[in-house]
Amino acid sequence: MLFSDSLKKTDEFRNVYSKGKSYADRNIVVYVWKNGSDRNHLGISISKKVGNSIVRHRFCRLIREIYRLHENIFNSGLDIVVVARSCAKEASYHTLEESFIKLAGNAHLMKNGEQVGN
Repeated sequence: MLFSDSLKKTDEFRNVYSKGKSYADRNIVVYVWKNGSDRNHLGISISKKVGNSIVRHRFCRLIREIYRLHENIFNSGLDIVVVARSCAKEASYHTLEESFIKLAGNAHLMKNGEQVGN
């Protein structure tokens, strides 16, 4: 099983934003960059414009849980940053999960073309 670390420093996020590739839908934007290690690093970014601290922490918890449950299908050695869009504050767990998995598929993050759901 893979164990991911968190991206915490501003420079780490900037590196992924500037060098990585982005994939977006109505709820989230996913930035991906190969980090050259054998571990994935997950970063979550949500602006205060999206909602208050309760809304922002809920989003972070949901994204972390979605990643944790599907971690085994992702390639390793990636920096992944998930950015919330304003629609994300009303989104359910299943909607965010569907968005994340779909964008991960678009970004070719999954091992050997694995598919989850439809």
